[in-house]
Amino acid sequence: MFQKKSLLSLSFILIFSFFLAACSSNEASTEAGDGLKVTTSFSVLGDIIENIIGDHGSVEYIVPVGEEPHEYEPVPSDFQKVADADVFYVNGLDLEEWLEKVVSNASDTDIVAVSEGVTPIPLVGDDEDDPHAWLSPKNVITYVENIVNDLIERDPEGESIYRANADAYIGELQELDAWVEEEVAGISEEHRVIIVSENAFKYFGADYGFDTEGVWEINSHEEGTPQQISRLVDLVNDRNVPAVFVESTVDKRYMETISNETGVPIAGEVYTDAIGAAGSGAETYIDMIKHNVSVFVEGLKQ
Repeated sequence: MFQKKSLLSLSFILIFSFFLAACSSNEASTEAGDGLKVTTSFSVLGDIIENIIGDHGSVEYIVPVGEEPHEYEPVPSDFQKVADADVFYVNGLDLEEWLEKVVSNASDTDIVAVSEGVTPIPLVGDDEDDPHAWLSPKNVITYVENIVNDLIERDPEGESIYRANADAYIGELQELDAWVEEEVAGISEEHRVIIVSENAFKYFGADYGFDTEGVWEINSHEEGTPQQISRLVDLVNDRNVPAVFVESTVDKRYMETISNETGVPIAGEVYTDAIGAAGSGAETYIDMIKHNVSVFVEGLKQ
């Protein structure tokens, strides 16, 4: 993934090195009573972190809602957000490898991967790990534990607030996990397959008993070749899959082609790499997962 972005990364480093040299990485960060200033890579992590930090700090994210983080191209204001922050939280598992490279060469801000401790699932036919661990609430509990421990280390005075917020949020995630188990229980074994453009639901599938397929494995490797389309058309027909799905941040034409060639409907839009925009009903991580599960159940339960 990094090879694809190396020239871009070097260009940004050269362009913005003088810009950032004038800024101390902590110059505008922790002042008495202000709390920590946190920057994170994308909107899903932003919502998770806001639930922990609450009013005891501020959270900004880099990749806008509606865009996917695999190949996002940073703009000058993104570097300033990171330079001004006390910490830059990333997913890790190589999701933001190109962004980490740029930032680590242009700022002293600590970069912390919040997926540490999650058991990775490899990409099919590749030696890389799938980064989409957040799509299973079970893994997000690990994210929360990592985040709260790091926040306390940086701001010991806020420990009681961070722990109380984290405990409350973990309780919500545990309720979400139980709700997902109950909702998907009615889907028969033969219909437990999730098919989207990017095969992003491996962690969700592993935790809740689904097979997952995609036109491609990860958006940074996006191809959508006739051979990839043909493979999925055959799979949908062979397995009598009742529905396929589209993602909010991915071109829908690939799945529309598969739907047209198989006669299998697109049951709805799901969220993978970003929370939903205002009014979508998926504006938070928890609402996003509830939306996805409701769409899966509606499409696959027969």
